[in-house]
Formats: sequence, C-alpha cells, structure tokens
Amino acid sequence: MIPFDAAHAAVHYPKDRRFRIWVRPSILIGIGAVLLAAVLAAWIEVAIAGLPAVPPVPQIYPNNFVGPHGFPLWVRYCHFFNFFFVMLLIRSGLSILFDHPRLYFNDDCTPGSEWIRLTPLKVPRDRIWTAKDDARYLSPIVGTPGYRHTIGIARVWHFIDVHGFIFTGIFFIVMLFDTEQWRRIVPTSSMVLLQAWNTWVHYATFYMPAEPNGFYGYNALQQIAYFTVVFVFGPLAIATGIAMSPAVVNRFPWYAKIFGGRQSARSIHFLTMLSFFAFLVVHVTLVVMTGFARNINHIVMGTDDQGHMGMYLGFVGIGVVVLSWIAAHYISWNHPRGLQHTLKSVTYPMQLLTLNRLVPHQNYSEQDISPYFWPNGKMPVREDWKRLAERSFQDFKLQIGGLVENPVVLSLSDIEKMGVVEHITMHHCIQGWSGIAKWGGIPMQRLIDLVRPKPEAKVVAFFSFGEALYGGPYYDTQSLENVLKAECLLAIRMNDQRLPDVYGAPLRLRVENQLGYKMVKWIERIEFIQSEKQLGAGEGGKNEDDEYFDLLPNI
Repeated sequence: MIPFDAAHAAVHYPKDRRFRIWVRPSILIGIGAVLLAAVLAAWIEVAIAGLPAVPPVPQIYPNNFVGPHGFPLWVRYCHFFNFFFVMLLIRSGLSILFDHPRLYFNDDCTPGSEWIRLTPLKVPRDRIWTAKDDARYLSPIVGTPGYRHTIGIARVWHFIDVHGFIFTGIFFIVMLFDTEQWRRIVPTSSMVLLQAWNTWVHYATFYMPAEPNGFYGYNALQQIAYFTVVFVFGPLAIATGIAMSPAVVNRFPWYAKIFGGRQSARSIHFLTMLSFFAFLVVHVTLVVMTGFARNINHIVMGTDDQGHMGMYLGFVGIGVVVLSWIAAHYISWNHPRGLQHTLKSVTYPMQLLTLNRLVPHQNYSEQDISPYFWPNGKMPVREDWKRLAERSFQDFKLQIGGLVENPVVLSLSDIEKMGVVEHITMHHCIQGWSGIAKWGGIPMQRLIDLVRPKPEAKVVAFFSFGEALYGGPYYDTQSLENVLKAECLLAIRMNDQRLPDVYGAPLRLRVENQLGYKMVKWIERIEFIQSEKQLGAGEGGKNEDDEYFDLLPNI
C-alpha cells in the first residue's frame, strides 16, 4: 500500500469501494440467446445426424511433413512480448475505464442509457453529480496503477505500452508473410468454416475432437481463432482507440461514425479487451488439457517433445510479467514525473507533426445536441465569484495581460460586442464521456488581434475561479498555435443560453482538438507568457502538475 498524504488519501481511498457489474438485460438476453442457439444447433445436429466428421489427424513425422511447421525464434519472442504488452494494456485500460465506469452506444452519455456500468450507483437527480463524483475505486491488484482518480498515470502506461503492442504486431505480421508461417493461421478455403463448425459441434456436445499436434498445424476452429486475434482484434483495438481522439473526431466526424459513434468506438474498444482476455483463458485451458508440457515446449523452446525445460522457462516468463505489474506499481507512485516525461518525449514530437496539425471542422446539427451534458470540475467557492454569480456576472471584468502590446479589461458586454459566433461541437472528456453542445463566444483569434501578443509570447495561460482536485487555483495553458485554430472560442453561451454556472460561467474555453480538462471553466483572467514552464510545477496546467495529465491531449 502507498502512504498517501491526507489530500491524496481522501481521493484515492474513498469510503465507498463497493463494486458491481450491471449489464442491460436486453444485452444479456441477446448474448445468451445467440450462445444457446449455437449450442442447441450442435445438439440437434448430433441427435439427428450424429457427430460430424472431423478430418483425421495423421501421425506426423518431421521427415515426411511438407509445409510450415515449428515455431521460429521470432514467433516465440512475439508470443511473449504480445502477452506482456496486452496484459499491461488491460490493467491500465481498466484504471482508465473506472474513471467513468459506464459504456454507451450513444454519444450523449445520458445517465441510464449505458449498456453496462461498473458501479452500484445510479446518478442522483436531486443534486449536482459530476463525472469526477462518478469515478470508482479499483484495486491496484487488478489495475495499473489502481486506486481512484489515477487516470493520468494510467494513460501514461497505456500509451507507452501501446507502442510496444503495435511494434510487436507489425513485426509479427511482416515476418509472418515473409515466411511460410502465414499458412498456419490464414484460411485459404471456405471449407474451413464448415470444418470449424464441425469442430464446434464436438466441443459443444462434450466430445473432444482429435487434437492435432500444434507444432505442425491447427484444427479449423483454432485457425479461425488465431486469425481473428491477429487480424481483427488487434487492428480493431487500434482503430477504435483512434476514434476516441478529439483531434481526429472533431476534424473527421465520419471516422467515428464508422463504428457507430465515439462512444460506440469506446464500447468496441472495451469489447476487444474482453475478447483478448477470453481468448487467453480458452487458449491456456486447451494448452493445459491437451498436453501442457509438450505444448509449452512448442512455444518456449521451439521443440516437439515432452521435456520439462519449456515448462520451467514458461513459468519464469509468467513470473516476469507479474513482476512487471509490481514494478509498474512501484514506479507509478515513486517516479510519476519521470513516467510523465518519458511519455512526453515519445509522443509530443509525433503529435505536433500529426494530430495537432488537424484543424477542427465539425458540422453537427441542432438535432445532435445532447439531452444531457455531464458537469465536471469543482465549482468555485471563492466569495468574489459567488458575489459575481448573484448579479449574473454583470460586474465581471476579464483581465488580459502579460506579454501583450495592449493589455485590456473587458466586461461580458464588451466581449459580446466583439461578435459572438456559434459552433456545435463534441466535447471529449479524459474520463471517457462525451457530449454535443452549441457554444457561443468570440474566437480567440479576435482577442489575440485586440491585445497583440509580443513576439516572445508563445503560450496563453487561463486562470480559473475554481480549484483543482487536490486544492489550489485551477489553471491551464495552450500554445498560441492552438488557440488560433478554427472553432477555438472564449465561450459565453451554451445551447442558446447564457453559460450556466455549473458549466463554467462567466467564461470558459473551447479548444476542439483536445480533451476537456484543457478547456478551463470559470475563467478569471488570461495571461500571455513565454513558456508553460513559468507556471506551477512547469508541466502546463494544474492537472498536468498534480495528476500527470498530458500537456497536449489530442487523443
């Protein structure tokens, strides 16, 4: 256990740690009906026509087998590293999921419309319930780094590991087709479907089919399973991950629609994780049931014998993977800043060259506006903000200064006179939820033209009346390049009404190529500075300083 101080312990060790999985009954009924139909069909076939024929497995000798066989060193290493990265991805992914433990097939994320929730709580209607309130505790035994509200570090691990997962997958596929090994897992005839069904009938009716020697080949059902894992689950996990990028979705809304929407992509991403895990469970079970020592020698030693060395080394490999979880836990809490900087050194240059170049260009309609929009953040408790709110912010004055030629002080009416424009855009929260709303405000471009930043001004800092999760005034920064992008607004209105208090009154930022925590609410003042390193802990924002969030969250 980690010895947190009082502020962190109050966040990470909540009193309510109950866990419950709720799935929409219609989903459970549908899945159950499909599985039951497949099993019943197998039993009916056996009852009417008997067990179908499964091609016999001839006795194979190395000197008379023609075709790809055995497991070269590159296959064995890819097998280990894929297991290594997938397990860390699952563990970090669970920590990310538990920060918004609900999954939807709609982009408005209205409470009650989720198809699965990993929380015993229903959203209360008698008080403000933020997305931060809704997050749940996750044991570090199950997730990396675990606890509650650790999504910043969880994302660091997730994105570091995904590089290894993608590199391993690309290397494996290239080598697969550079050798004859592809013939082992890529079906070359439609007959494989019939043979796979016949094999399923055997399993479903508790008749084990003749098991082929995996050193030389797989039965049809195994072949389809391996093909699906490599060529469907892996690419689908990557593609749906990209569909959760605000930079991509807000530039190419059609991309997320390929998967049914941004939240459908998130749900599919979760289902691919379950699929990987289910495959792992079935795969290991069959390895054990059909000759553990020999099977483990295949993939560890590359030999086809009954020796025990492969088994011993296999357990060592599993131990290394488990030790990596312990090491990740230790590093997460003892060197979090180093982790944050490691990810930044890998991803930041690539994002500047790719995702950050995408200019938001959304075209949602009035009909797309979400009926519910999750509130988030800690409402201001400062007395000056409360007094301003009581008079509907008529006395509010926005101070804009720093490295500018023309510092200004603007009232809300002054800001409106600069020309309010409106955009209907999708909001992407780092916790996972989304929502579509109409925002009205002045483009940051006009504000910049008014104050005329000096040449050395590269960063814009937005200071809030509100507080951060662990206390202290909330702030965040944007590069001058990003606030000059299309659809970047200093918002004063939401859905044709004055910006509500809970959503950031009197002003909030809208910068549509990034995640929501960069869009500061309850803005008090704006300052143009030379570098984000001049403020706070120098990471670019209060969440970046305290929770190790990304400086540039395009995804």
